Order: sequence, then C-alpha cells, then structure tokens
Amino acid sequence: MNSKRSFGTLLAALAAAALLPAAHAADIKLGVAEALSGGAAQYGASIRNGFQLATDQINAAGGVNGNKLMLVIEDEQGKKEEAINVFKKLIFQDKVLMVFGPTLSNSAQAADPIAQGAKTVVFGTSNTADGITSIGDYVFRNSVTEADVLPETLATVKRRTGLKKVAVMYGNDDVFTKSGYDNFRKALEDQKIPVTTTETFAKGDVDFKAQLTKIKGTNPDAIVLSALLAEGAPIMVQARQLGLNVPVIGGNGMNSVKVFELAPGAASNDLWIGSPWSIENKTPENSRFIEAYRAKFGAAPDQFAAQSYDALHILVEALKTVKLSGDLAADRTALRNALPAVKWTGATGAFQFRQAKDRAGKPAGYDAQQTPIVSVTRDGKYVIEK
Repeated sequence: MNSKRSFGTLLAALAAAALLPAAHAADIKLGVAEALSGGAAQYGASIRNGFQLATDQINAAGGVNGNKLMLVIEDEQGKKEEAINVFKKLIFQDKVLMVFGPTLSNSAQAADPIAQGAKTVVFGTSNTADGITSIGDYVFRNSVTEADVLPETLATVKRRTGLKKVAVMYGNDDVFTKSGYDNFRKALEDQKIPVTTTETFAKGDVDFKAQLTKIKGTNPDAIVLSALLAEGAPIMVQARQLGLNVPVIGGNGMNSVKVFELAPGAASNDLWIGSPWSIENKTPENSRFIEAYRAKFGAAPDQFAAQSYDALHILVEALKTVKLSGDLAADRTALRNALPAVKWTGATGAFQFRQAKDRAGKPAGYDAQQTPIVSVTRDGKYVIEK
C-alpha cells in the first residue's frame, strides 16, 4: 500500500470521526501599535492589557460572526520613526484589517497618514492632541480630546477651590503637551483666570527646580501642567520639596495610577484631571471591567486600559454589521463605513463618534463624544469631584 495514501486515508478517517479539530473560520487580524518600551511604556502596557482582556472575553464568547480575533502586537517605542515603520509592517506585510494606536499624539501625527493613504482604519485610544482626526476619514479615536476635557477640569477646580490665578508649565517639544498648553491657555482666557508665569521643559528633563522656583515666587493658587507622566510626576515631587503645595491641574498624560508610584506619598496629592473614565465610577459596566482586569493582571486598571478595552468592543459592534469577503481592500472600506454609526456603553460610559473636519473645513475623521469626569488625587486614590 502507498504510505502517503495510507496516511491521507487515516487523516480523513480521524477527521470524519471528529478526532481531529475541525478547521475554524479565518481569524480577524487586528494590528496593535503601542509603546511597549521607552518613556511612554507605562501607557502602552496598560493599553495592551486592555486589548488582551477584551480579546480573550470576546473570543471566549464565540468571537465575531464565528470568527476569532487575533491581535498582531508591535512595539512602536513611543517614537515617530518606529511608529511609521510599525504601521507599514502591519498594513502591508501582516495585512491586518485595521490598526489600533499609536500611543502618543506625536507618533499619531507621523504614522496615521500611512493608514489614511492605505485606506485602512487607524483607531487611537490615547491620542488627545488637536488635529489628529483632521488627517482623514479613516482616522478614528475614542480618547476624548484635550479641547473637550481641559475647560471642564479647570472650571471644576475653580469652583471647588476658588483659585484666582495660576502658573503654567508645559513640554514645548511634544505635539500632545503643546496642544494641551494651547487648550489650557484658551480655557484660562475664556474663564478669565490670570497667568502669573509660563515655564517650559523638554522630554527627558529631570531637574525642574529653576522653573518651579520662579513659579513659587509668583505665588499662584495652582499650577496648570501639560506633561507626560515621565516628566509630570517628578515635577510634582520637586514642587512639593520646594513647598509648592498648591493644586496641580493636569491633562490626559497625568491620568494614571502610576503617578502614585512615581510621586509617592503626599507628593501626588491634589492632582486634578478630567477623563470619561474613573476607577471610582461605580457603573455596572465599569465594575465588571475593573474586576476582570484585576483578576487577569493582578493590578488596578487605568484610563488607558479602559479606553483600549472599550475600543475593541466598539470595533466589534461595527464588525458585527460587516460581512467580511476576504477582499482586504473591500473589507477595510466596509469597516470604515460601519464604524461611525456605532454607539456603545462600556467602562468609560456612553460613547458615540462625532465627525471632525480637516484644515479646509471638509469632513474628515471621527472623535469621541463623551462626558468627562473630574477627579482629584487624595492619599493614593482618585476621588471624583462634582
């Protein structure tokens, strides 16, 4: 007897007897480009965890229309050049259906045009700077913009503390921190809050005492800070060391439980931030997310994990309405057409998209439409303020 024929006959018999696993429907490949190393890794690691938790839950429940989700995860290191390279790999080599990421707005400004040019959905879960979604109609995000959040944060602090004047610090070499500064400046002007001084710093700086000493000399009621956590947490530590024990009003980059590690004890107290997500928000959806996250990773989630977790569910809601054909270009376009109509209530609350405009005023990509929650840090916890 021919051995090859005998082996083939045996395989056929085993399959017929259901002793071999049946072939399953094709996986849906989703690209994930996040900063898993470098200065932004504290955000990227949380984002990856949120995606992994959501993927495990969705696949355990049967996937999407019988198809399992498969994440293709790449480290873009929080660098523009790496983000561009990773996007090219995921889109053209790995042939993913869409791409989540990148982590920082700097990287999104550089890499998102790659996805737009390839007519491939790019979905940001942590980019909040102005102008990201003006890149084009394949650009989406569920991270609420600084322009939407910062005025509400500032108004809440003013109402709760009675502040009358502030000093400003911001990173002047990063798209996100410069955008945060621009939005803080506008909100301060709109709310008629005087600025005593404006100080700047750059990524990688570790000594902020000169700027903080100047700020202390102007006797502000609060410090408005547009920073990523790597610089923002040391700024808080050094401010407290200099006796600057005033409230710090931060942007999206400061909203992480990591602040309690990087600015331990009283150094992290009185940090005010706005976000659609809070660990203290006791909705059923958020409580289930927090419990599942703790069970899987043995730690508390943060805003960035919650937003990536919800983002995958938002994507799945769109995928449920799309009949994937196997024609990658057609499937990418079909997904893009389905996403804008999605509404979802998850860990970050009720969500829907709103369309942004490009610089010429024409319809472009899609931003998040959500209500921010303002919180303040007290003794190692974020406490919701009304």
